[in-house]
Amino acid sequence: MTNNLLTVAYIGASALFILSLGGLSEQQTARKGNIYGIIGMLIAFVATALSLDANSYGLLASVVIPGAAIGAMVASRVAMTSMPELVAILHSFVGMAAVLVGIANYLQQSQSLTQVESTIHQIEIFVGVFIGAVTFTGSVVAFGKLRGIISSKPFLLPGRHLLNLSAIAASVWLGFLFLTRGNSTGLEALLLMCAIASLLGINLVMAIGGADMPVVISMLNSYSGWAAAAAGFMLSNDLLIITGALVGSSGAILSYIMCKAMNRSFLSVILGGFGGQTAPETAFASVRTGGEVAKITAEDTAELLRSAKSVIIVPGYGMAVAQAQYAVSELTKHLRVRGVQVRFGIHPVAGRMPGHMNVLLAEAKVPYDIVLEMDEINEDFPKTDVVLVIGANDTVNPSALENPNSPIAGMPVLEVWKASTVVVMKRSMASGYAGVENPLFYKDNTLMLFGDAKKNLDAIVAKFAQLSEESVDIPQPGKVVWST
Repeated sequence: MTNNLLTVAYIGASALFILSLGGLSEQQTARKGNIYGIIGMLIAFVATALSLDANSYGLLASVVIPGAAIGAMVASRVAMTSMPELVAILHSFVGMAAVLVGIANYLQQSQSLTQVESTIHQIEIFVGVFIGAVTFTGSVVAFGKLRGIISSKPFLLPGRHLLNLSAIAASVWLGFLFLTRGNSTGLEALLLMCAIASLLGINLVMAIGGADMPVVISMLNSYSGWAAAAAGFMLSNDLLIITGALVGSSGAILSYIMCKAMNRSFLSVILGGFGGQTAPETAFASVRTGGEVAKITAEDTAELLRSAKSVIIVPGYGMAVAQAQYAVSELTKHLRVRGVQVRFGIHPVAGRMPGHMNVLLAEAKVPYDIVLEMDEINEDFPKTDVVLVIGANDTVNPSALENPNSPIAGMPVLEVWKASTVVVMKRSMASGYAGVENPLFYKDNTLMLFGDAKKNLDAIVAKFAQLSEESVDIPQPGKVVWST
């Protein structure tokens, strides 16, 4: 393939990637956005392969075919609950690729470069390896936290900020040595910097708690984009530069939006909690509310929902774990047939990554127009008869607004407790991923429906088929303790 054709193919692929990002910004166009991205990547891959020397095709096939087979097999088998882990580990692959490309590029430098060009190229290599190493180890730690291999609680080393600053200072000094010394010493400086950057990535992500993991996933996505862009500079590949810049900038913007939605400092999160305050132990005690909770059965929940005129469903990670999205969709159909106004309230960080709940509901064919973001629906809770919370915890925790000493203080949440009745579906009274107790469970208008979400929802749907057309009074939670 000629250079002109290659350039045209890269421009076409870049345009498709931009259209893909635009499509992914709305649920209604997300499927089309995915198709644009797939076509763009296919064009980019084929064009790059055709630009290679014919003698390289055998080597290319030997790595591409097994990689494609493994990727397809893993992606087809992964459950939606494990999608955040998959995304995190894929980010680590991008980081490792940038590291390997950088080292290989340094070992096989072109002799045709001028002194200035060689210096610029070395800077590209050094920066690319640094970003790649941080992305690789940070993503591996994020995978471990999401998988439960590593505790979701922040791991705070004494003087961690000083350690981070020292690592960055040491990397800058090694960068100076890398640019001013010969090949042998330069390689040693590059490898030593790679090791320091790897430790920096570990320390940054280990210091971030479970409540901020969705932001971390988004931020690592940004890092992987910049790592890809750095690899593009090293390889003089325009498409890789453009693609990496698109991913890097969009990931950074998404992370900023999510931090704003969580009342978190953007710099605090990406720098491993720098500037953040660690809540004292008394803060945890202050949100523990004693007393008994009011319980309800699936059958009584069905009657409660049947008598309501307006219902808001708030899904969380528990819905994903129970794979209850299809049962939720079926319940929604039953309610809408009866003339009940049904809507969904989605917190920006519900689940383990951005858009997790939206994808699950779209998979179950829930209409897009009734799936609303937190800012769109929060003011409607006081006018709602019943709120059904399915596996959500931290995103509906009133202590974020009512307890200034809470670890999640100031975080905007779905204000479900303002509705007439709240039914919370959970397996137990355990705290959420952030490890913060939830006083919502003890409020007078809250009923707890314990057990597997899918089984309970199936029972509610089955009860709907048996109920007569006569109206029933809405039970008064707080006055009646329902049987389990």
